Amino acid sequence: MKKIQFIFSLVFMVVATISCTKKDGIDQDLSFLKTASSGNTAKIFDISTDNSGNVKITPTGEGVTSFLVSYGHGTGANASATVLPGNSTTHSYPEGTYTVSITSTDIAGHQTTVTYPLTVTYVAPSNLNITTGGDMTVSATATYAKSFLVYYGDVANEVGTPMAIGQTLPGHIYPATGGPFTLKVVALSGGAATTTKTKLLFGLPIDFETSPPDLLFGTFGNVNFTTGVTNPSKTGLNTSNTVGKYEKTVGAATWSGTYSPLNIPINFSYGKKIKVLLYNPDPALIGQQLNVELEWYVGDPGPANPWGAVVRAPITTSGAWEELVFDFSTISAIPTSPLPRFTQLVLRFDDANSGTGQIIYLDNFRLTN
Repeated sequence: MKKIQFIFSLVFMVVATISCTKKDGIDQDLSFLKTASSGNTAKIFDISTDNSGNVKITPTGEGVTSFLVSYGHGTGANASATVLPGNSTTHSYPEGTYTVSITSTDIAGHQTTVTYPLTVTYVAPSNLNITTGGDMTVSATATYAKSFLVYYGDVANEVGTPMAIGQTLPGHIYPATGGPFTLKVVALSGGAATTTKTKLLFGLPIDFETSPPDLLFGTFGNVNFTTGVTNPSKTGLNTSNTVGKYEKTVGAATWSGTYSPLNIPINFSYGKKIKVLLYNPDPALIGQQLNVELEWYVGDPGPANPWGAVVRAPITTSGAWEELVFDFSTISAIPTSPLPRFTQLVLRFDDANSGTGQIIYLDNFRLTN
């Protein structure tokens, strides 16, 4: 019995020895490599939506040792990238259509090239906001904008002025006509998509036919000012259809009045006199004065006259339109060089007394020599 067990053990050891003479994978039989190839090669395009043009490319495939991604855009070293399995490459594209080639190399050294179409489209910028300064400086912000074009709106066939992100264009001097003008800012995506926004600009002259009265003549101290009122006397100096109505209500403060921020400044290089048409329906108001006050001039007003300049003119008639002239050329507090540009027009009536319900009508504010 012991002899039989010994013989069986010896046979087992021989068999085990023979079975272990060739290890798996090192038997020099490489025939399986002849059939190894990259399969299911695919691409993944992750296209950014922020108008950067960045596209993340993640190639995949079976049995692949590396990928060569040719972007279809760029030159030299910037035209392609070698990517290992599981990794990605990112390239920045202008808006357009491209052909991306992905060449995969398998463990046998075989190469397979597949091409894929890629379309990069930039989205239109959003949240466009225009900011104008006192001397008509212009800046803008917009989500996904690459740059801007600014159109001031005061010349025919205007070519837009380029403006970079974060840039403020210097002050723009508008012609003496005073507007209204339409400032247009176009936000550029970097591609075909754009977004446009406009801002109405106005200054002197002001009338109630063409000017934007809803943007003018705010009040303080219980004064009322109504725009677009029917002309009470379409004769003589003023035959326009609509005018402005100024009412100093009973008890209105002595300092009461109106204010009109002007985003086209009053430019004294075009003249230093402001003329206004006034209609007074009440003879008792003859002799009372209307103030025209200019505030917030561009630059530092300094301590001499921090609130600007004031000129008064009396009412001289009743029942007919008259022209009042406010001459600012003699105001010593106004610097002569550089000539200032005021950005707010203020009106006050009979500033020595509280209101008694006085009513006057005004029209055609203009700047002259």
